Amino acid sequence: MTEEILRVQTNTAGAGSAAPIAVEVTRGGMVESFHRVIAAVADASGSLRHAWGDADRLVYGRSAIKPLQAIPFVESGAADAYGLADRHISLACASHSGETMHTETVDAWLSQLGLGNDDLECGNQLPSHEPTAHAMIRKGESACRIHNNCSGKHCGFLSTAKHLGEPTKGYIRADHPVQKRLIKLCEELGGEDLSATPRGIDGCGIPVFGMSLKAMAVAMARMADPAELSAKRREAILRIRKAVAAEPLMIAGTGRFGSLVLQQLGERILLKTGAEGVYTAAIPELGLGIALKVDDGHGRASTVALGWILTQLGVLKQADREALASQLTVPVTNWEGYGCGVIRPAPDLSL
Repeated sequence: MTEEILRVQTNTAGAGSAAPIAVEVTRGGMVESFHRVIAAVADASGSLRHAWGDADRLVYGRSAIKPLQAIPFVESGAADAYGLADRHISLACASHSGETMHTETVDAWLSQLGLGNDDLECGNQLPSHEPTAHAMIRKGESACRIHNNCSGKHCGFLSTAKHLGEPTKGYIRADHPVQKRLIKLCEELGGEDLSATPRGIDGCGIPVFGMSLKAMAVAMARMADPAELSAKRREAILRIRKAVAAEPLMIAGTGRFGSLVLQQLGERILLKTGAEGVYTAAIPELGLGIALKVDDGHGRASTVALGWILTQLGVLKQADREALASQLTVPVTNWEGYGCGVIRPAPDLSL
């Protein structure tokens, strides 16, 4: 059997850091491809515990910072004002697959707000869940904004704006209070001035801003250990963690890495994927935050590299590793379903 081997290398490079995580993909007897991953592990005091590559490098957090972006939605009182439940809070953190459970919840949520599909400013997107997409195509149905993988996050933005008496139209603009709050929050939790960092536009239309990988890890660490934050923010964070653990399928979808890990670990972890190979995690039992970025943006490297880091930190216990074995060492099959190999980290590496 041919094996595709995902190898993680951590040779020392520079003071206090290791080399970027090298993700090698081999076929047969040679390396066919490879990815480079930079990663940071930090605590809530702002200290960097581990780094692979340049932890000070600016990256766009993309959807991996959605748990941070959901804080104002809960902290402002909007979630309570509209009687929203755990599934809505988890969906506010989501890059969902567009399954019926996601779209029906978004549709009902918008109705609770007195709004509809056209009030979302995230654009139309066909569901990434193939059975759902195929069923829509067979029926001649077109994708709408509710199907967008970010529609839950956008519902959170709309809920916050409406609750605070702010305009719902144009909530994705950089000068809208919703977006200005998010940058301020990321500055506060990450401990980094973001006023002069690069700006761009995300796939769903909202602004993106450069943030160092270390600051992103620190922000997630403060979600893991919010003890030093205000009581209101601490309460919001704990509620988000509880909601995502209670509704793991809402944050991603059937068979997806993030949902599977949450189904196994529950409140022991909060993790979120983002476009272009970004991934974050908060580990409450260790008070640590993790942030990583794949240089070439490929998600196959981000999930396995995160799995390796979680294993090395002791987050994944033996029972967890057994339950998640197919995610940590991923089978590779061809179009006929033939097992061609596996994707796995090299077995002899440690922190």
